[in-house]
Amino acid sequence: MRFVPTRVHAVVDYLAAGVLIGAPILFGSTKKDARTWLPVALGIGTIAYSVLTDYELAVVRVVPMPVHLALDAANGALLAASPWLFGFADEVSAPHVAFGLFEIGAALMTKSAAGDVPGLTAA
Repeated sequence: MRFVPTRVHAVVDYLAAGVLIGAPILFGSTKKDARTWLPVALGIGTIAYSVLTDYELAVVRVVPMPVHLALDAANGALLAASPWLFGFADEVSAPHVAFGLFEIGAALMTKSAAGDVPGLTAA
């Protein structure tokens, strides 16, 4: 059931991207491997496609909302699986899994079209 408005999702996107980019500092990671660079790369990517998404807080609206949500889900799946994919599950996995599942959940619960901006289609 999709009940999260796209405007709320947009705010969460930018906040989540900031958390992902800051995650290595927040969690004290000094390693220069996938546990550090993957969240940063996904955060930068989230900002990049968010500013291009067809929703309220975009700069240029070219990425359809369903594509954005698919990218969010893919990011979440990669982040959640990354401790095992990149071999650091024995050292740290909870933040990656938790945030990855959060991203998947957000993608599944968000409306697939913006509805409160003139010129955008309603969900």
